[in-house]
Formats: sequence, structure tokens, C-alpha cells
Amino acid sequence: MKLFHLFCGLAMLAGAASALAGPVVYEGTGGPGKGKNVVLIASDHEYKSEEALPELARILAKHFGCKCTVLFGVDKDTGVIVPGASNIPGTAALATADLLVIFTRFQSLPAEQMNPIVEYLQRGGPVVGLRTATHGFRYSKESPFAKYSYDYKGEDFQGGFGRQILGETWVGHYGPNHKSSTRLDLVPEKTGHPILTGVKAVWAEIGAYNAYPIAGSEILAMAQPLAGMAPDAPNDTTKKPMPGAWVRTYKSPSGKEGRVFCSTYGAAGDLVNDGFRRLLVNACLWTMGLEKDIRADADISIVGPYRPSWMNVNKRNANTKPEDLAGWDTPIWPEAK
Repeated sequence: MKLFHLFCGLAMLAGAASALAGPVVYEGTGGPGKGKNVVLIASDHEYKSEEALPELARILAKHFGCKCTVLFGVDKDTGVIVPGASNIPGTAALATADLLVIFTRFQSLPAEQMNPIVEYLQRGGPVVGLRTATHGFRYSKESPFAKYSYDYKGEDFQGGFGRQILGETWVGHYGPNHKSSTRLDLVPEKTGHPILTGVKAVWAEIGAYNAYPIAGSEILAMAQPLAGMAPDAPNDTTKKPMPGAWVRTYKSPSGKEGRVFCSTYGAAGDLVNDGFRRLLVNACLWTMGLEKDIRADADISIVGPYRPSWMNVNKRNANTKPEDLAGWDTPIWPEAK
């Protein structure tokens, strides 16, 4: 009997940890995105996607009425958010999603978590990919998901998810990260694209990436590395502009074409910049087919206390769980105790 009670107790603890690791849902009450389900997946190792994506979700929900479900990489035993963890509960939410926003790096998810992502792509769902999503998955050659790996060599899906869905895989840094920030200059011939409506003065605090988007991609912004970590830093004259944001479509096995927006930027601090934030919000609306609702004066203001920490100015609570970010007014990210 004692063993039975011990087993039940352990099962309850495991269940509690699993529950705490569940998704965070932000749901708006009205706006052009009312009725749209957005699933945002955050699990990278460096750029604080676990800060950026819940803030983006709050904006899309509060100002545009979307239902936004944010999934995190978590410790499977404690439910604590662990940047880059290859354990992302809740991907089944993609079954009813109208948009996938993904910011992952080198994920090797178990089949029960990866299958819903594959099924979403097979039906041609729209995708917004940020920064390390170009190398969002890494699987062994023996894995049933090997073709989604960033380094997949097969001609049937060369470059994996990054190249074939987003338009580029991992190529490399273009200048010194943490010492060089980046200005994104709109391509003059593309300023009429809906995503660029009202967008100006785009700056990212992170360093540049090399990127050579796949044929058929439409470049919207060119990334100019800067010789410093401020928006007004001078150009790095040793570095010519590199594609920094683009759109494309991919054709799914279902025959449906999915809209894609990709940027090699989007770290947590980048969302503080009004230009980048508007670019990203507009991209989410466009990929969902809501371009008629994109307005230059749409409210894209930060929702709730936002404390991005990529530059180590704000110190984080290392034991934060998804539920700690629920609601409009909880801090992103909670302070270290």
C-alpha cells in the first residue's frame, strides 16, 4: 500500500510539472485578427526568444484580437523554461493554427512534438521565422525527421526546414556579434509591399548574419552591419549590406502554398525598436492574409512590463516557468531574486 501511495505521489508530481510546462495563451477580444490562432514556438540558446515571442504574442492579442499560444523549451522534470531545450510541450496546438511563428535553434524534438509541426507544414500553413529558425532543427541522418535538419544534403529538401521553408539555412555570422549591431534598410523598390507599411528606422541590437535567400524570395530589407551597438553607430565599411528580411511562398504536399516571412533578426531587444516591431507585426498579418488590415498608424505598442536581457542590462530569474508569464501585466522577464 505504501508503495502504491508513493507511486501515486510521484505521478502527481510529474503531472504537475507537465502542467506547469504547458503553453501560455494570450487572447484578445476584438480586432482584425479575431478568430485567428497563432502558435509561437520559442527555444533558442542565445537570443532570448523566450522573451521576444511572448511579447509579440501579447501585441498580436491585445491590439489585433488574435488568440496566441506560446510554447517554450522546458525542463521535462521541473517545468522551468530552459533556453534551447529540445522539449517543447504543446505543439498539438498547431492542428488549428492559422500561423506558426518559430524562433528555435538546433532542435531535436521527440516524435510526438515534431509530428504536429510536420503536419502543419504538409498542409501549407503560413510561417514567420526569426534569427536562428534558419537552423531551427538538427537531426541525425538516421532520424525520420532528418530532412528538416539545417544541414540536410539530399536534393529532395536540401538545407532542410531553413532553406526549403524559410528560404535560408545557417550560413554564418557576418561581423562580430555583441560588438556590432545592425540597421535594416528597406529596399526602395519594395516600399509598396504591405509588410513595409509605416515601417521606418529599423534597427536590431544583434550582429548580422550571412544570408543568400533561395530563388523566388523577395527581399524587403537589407542589413547593414554597424561599427557599434547603437542605432546611430556608423556603418561598418568593411561589410556590404546583406539580405535581412524577405518573403516567399512554399508549396506543401497538399498542393497549397504557404506564405513565409523570414528575418535573420528578432532577438528580444530588437522588439524595443518601433521599426522592427512594426515590420514583424505587419509580417504576421500579411502571412495570415490580412494585408488589407495593415495600417501605418496601427497600435503596435509594447504590452505589459518588457525587460529584454540580451545585452545583460536586466538580470533574469532563472527559475521562470511559462505560467509566470501569463496575463497582460506580468514582467517579461521576471527579475532575479
